[in-house]
Amino acid sequence: MTVESSSETRVEPPRQSSLGTAAARNLATTTKSAPQMQEITSRWLLRMLPWVETKGGAYRVNRRLSYTVGDGRVEFVQDGSDVRVIPRELGELGLLRGFDDVDVLTAIADRCVQRDFGSGETLVVRGAPADQLHLIAHGRVSQTSEGSYGDEVALDVLADGDRFGEHALLDDDARWEHTAIAETSGTLLTLSRADFAAVLSSAPQLQAHIDEFRSRSDRAQNHRGEAEIAMSAGHVGEHELPGAFVDYELKPREYELSVAQTILRVHTRVADLYNHPMNQTEEQLRLTVEALRERQEHELVNNREFGLLHNADFKQRFQTHSGPPTPDDLDELLSRRRGSKFFLAHPRTIAAIGRGFNARGLYPDHVDLGGQSVPAWRGVPILPCNKIPITKERTSSILCMRTGEDNQGVIGLHQTGLPDEFEPGLSVRFMGINEQAITSYLVSTYYSAAILVPDAVGVLENVQIGHWPR
Repeated sequence: MTVESSSETRVEPPRQSSLGTAAARNLATTTKSAPQMQEITSRWLLRMLPWVETKGGAYRVNRRLSYTVGDGRVEFVQDGSDVRVIPRELGELGLLRGFDDVDVLTAIADRCVQRDFGSGETLVVRGAPADQLHLIAHGRVSQTSEGSYGDEVALDVLADGDRFGEHALLDDDARWEHTAIAETSGTLLTLSRADFAAVLSSAPQLQAHIDEFRSRSDRAQNHRGEAEIAMSAGHVGEHELPGAFVDYELKPREYELSVAQTILRVHTRVADLYNHPMNQTEEQLRLTVEALRERQEHELVNNREFGLLHNADFKQRFQTHSGPPTPDDLDELLSRRRGSKFFLAHPRTIAAIGRGFNARGLYPDHVDLGGQSVPAWRGVPILPCNKIPITKERTSSILCMRTGEDNQGVIGLHQTGLPDEFEPGLSVRFMGINEQAITSYLVSTYYSAAILVPDAVGVLENVQIGHWPR
């Protein structure tokens, strides 16, 4: 590009595309270290996941047929102070899952009424008639009920995208089974039974969908929502035994291997003249591979298609009871699955966990993991991962997972035996030398992750890490 002025014409030099000789000399003179980089982390997730060979580039997760549907979260759009539900997002409701008539969904969304609430406000009262669905656009809401001894017991904490009262849309005699109290200020969108019925009466396709939903709900299922296997136990004599079979999902999910790639460029002059005592190409390749592995771990956590944060089942997502992480919150995560192998949290979140322990006079255990001592809770290691995001509100997430195919846990997916394989699942291919005497190498790694059953991974969300107990 040429830049003209009144006094001179300046020609900008071409953009550099490979390591320069001046930088290369730093490896050719004096006593020196190998090139260092700050991006390298412990990458515990890559080390702890069992990696499964994925021939054909895809892995299919076959599961037992489940009738539980509509467990997702609803998303909203905001225009100033006005909040609206995205019509297609109503498909996350159990009774609307699979219904895709946009006009009808839009009619339902238009009947949702915005309601702002303040901290400490009682939204619904246990035992009162229930005739509304509540969608939480923003804020935290706690649900409580009466315990066996007359005391108030905590049931759940709901946050952005959650809802309650779905049963009230179809049941004229529905009553609230809990009391809902706002922990923070926020916004609700409410849909009354009368408004839903008005849309239902004018949309025969919606009525047919609701009838099918009711028929599915009547089918026998276990507490996990899976199709029940009929059996008899405790009988005597010649009791007639029920027949049974195990039904499977008709459309199981398939995970395709993702890819992270880059082109490494090394000038032949650098490789020829400045290759002693350190091999320039090898050092460039070593640092490139480190960066690719870091990106691989980032994708395993954050990718919307297969990342653990986005693909954890919504029934396995929990809110902290008070904001900062406490031993009680970690126990909640552990109690929701068997055989948990490790917690995964941002280093700053682990520091917040330590503060929570100290506030209660507790000291976390330590376990030996590959010769390294790491903190643990209930014998489960708490491992750092700086790929878990921290929001501007200083909140983050904590993951807890079970791993391995035999344990129906989380597994990593890769394919080995690639052409020009440099490391398992990572290849380095020579691409040639161009007219500028620059040698190019294509560096590729293929990977993904699969959650075999929903309770294999749990997420503690909206964990406050900027709180210091006094």
